[in-house]
Amino acid sequence: MFVNGLVTNPGWDWVTFGRYFATETVIRALGTTIQLTVLGTVAGFALGLVLAAMRLSSNAFLRTVAWAYIWAFRSIPLIVQLLFWFNIAYLYQTISVGLPFGPSFGSVETNDLFGALGAAVLGLALHQAAYAAEIIRGGIISVDEGQREAASALGIPRRRQFARIVLPQAMRSILPNAANEVISLFKGTSIVSVLAIPELFYQVQVIYGRNSRVVPLLLVATVWYIILTTLLSIGQYYVERHFARGSARSLPPTPLQRLRARWAGIATQAARRPEEVAR
Repeated sequence: MFVNGLVTNPGWDWVTFGRYFATETVIRALGTTIQLTVLGTVAGFALGLVLAAMRLSSNAFLRTVAWAYIWAFRSIPLIVQLLFWFNIAYLYQTISVGLPFGPSFGSVETNDLFGALGAAVLGLALHQAAYAAEIIRGGIISVDEGQREAASALGIPRRRQFARIVLPQAMRSILPNAANEVISLFKGTSIVSVLAIPELFYQVQVIYGRNSRVVPLLLVATVWYIILTTLLSIGQYYVERHFARGSARSLPPTPLQRLRARWAGIATQAARRPEEVAR
């Protein structure tokens, strides 16, 4: 009944959907959404890695600073953080580089440094870092301590222990949660519409504000979100498969490999039938 409604209900207005689905403005807005996702993910996980290392440090000061950061940025809603960074010039008109309470070596106007896009990337990255830190920390502590002890007994340097032994095993725990965070960030970029950044959702709002075709324009955004989320999920599957190589003697076939095997089986059966008829 739902599929029938999609076809027969004129409210979906598929003509308007087709007209705007791949227009230049929508594609440009989609590019902005992807840009925000990539920058927020890279910066967020880079900072998250540092915070995770601080949480695992033996230094009490570093652990406290990392815990306080994670506590603060997980407690404040993302939309509040975005609006705060967008209005940071209200508190600090200039940002200087120099000695604390001493001379300044240089300064820059805050409005020149933090535009709408810069504030959005900074807010997304700082918000993402708090969650990424806990994901990375959870993956690292999931590796059995005996792995490190055995590596130390063999004289393997600590950096090599982490890169070759701990990290590949930790990635199996990190990847599912990290992929979920990336997908959530991709969809969460719609929140930056409050800063009037022309990303996908904001641009759709602008268009349906002009022509009042709300449902088909929302459907345009929905389909693009579904397409890119699906591509991210496929990428997640193959990355997880890569890091799962050491956990099993043989990996299960991929969906494409299963499809090829099934097609080969059908072709083999079709080739045998004329021989059976001839007999």
